[in-house]
Amino acid sequence: MRRTALPAVVLVLGALLGGCDGDSVTFADARALADGATVAVEGKTAKFTTDVTAGAMRSKSVGQARFASAGTALAMTTDFLGEPLELRLVDKAVYAQVPEASREEVPDGKPWVKVTPDGTDPFSQVLGGSVDQLIKQNDSGRVLDQVRRAGTLTGAEHADLGGVSTEHYRLDLDMAKLGTDLPAGLSAEAVGELRGNVKIPMELWLDDSHRPLQVLLDLAPVLAASGVPDSAMARITTLYTEWGTQADIQAPPPDQIGEIPAG
Repeated sequence: MRRTALPAVVLVLGALLGGCDGDSVTFADARALADGATVAVEGKTAKFTTDVTAGAMRSKSVGQARFASAGTALAMTTDFLGEPLELRLVDKAVYAQVPEASREEVPDGKPWVKVTPDGTDPFSQVLGGSVDQLIKQNDSGRVLDQVRRAGTLTGAEHADLGGVSTEHYRLDLDMAKLGTDLPAGLSAEAVGELRGNVKIPMELWLDDSHRPLQVLLDLAPVLAASGVPDSAMARITTLYTEWGTQADIQAPPPDQIGEIPAG
């Protein structure tokens, strides 16, 4: 009886294991995932849309980006403080288009200024940190680097995303391993109030070429751990489309870049 049953059990287990292998995802750990996706996007351009939700606050950004190991180039428009703001990231320098109502503050009324988080000019002091965060949250290269350094794979499966077959990965980012390289949307002050070792849930959908189609970062656990109220819904969702599209992302012409005197 046992001799008859054993081969049947082996065949059933073999069929089950074979089916699992056929449906398995490409990457078995966070580092391999980050490395594979990084290679897939090297030199590629895509359009993106980013939605930020934090309690009752919502904002949206649209643009296009070219990803490379030497640095991301990006052009985007965001509804910053209820007003449209155009930003460009080229050769690791960030430029912001000055709103019409504020151009009188720029010598010769030039339409663009260079913005830095630690700049002493009024525009950088008001917008520098926020603009830096906006740029970071739309840079998939930076997100993948965070996955590589601080990510742990918690689940993976094949999933449909808007009619497209994808590999869907779920991860936790260890805040302790990120150090000062904070995810977009988090301030050093908020992180300084954290109690315990907090993990940030992340979800990542890849297409059949291992390029990101959607990235979701759930900041609610971090905000809750730092005592921030109304943190039940706090997430950043970035959707990438049209991989391979042509995009000429350039810095503004030098004669259109002004410098606001330091206040």
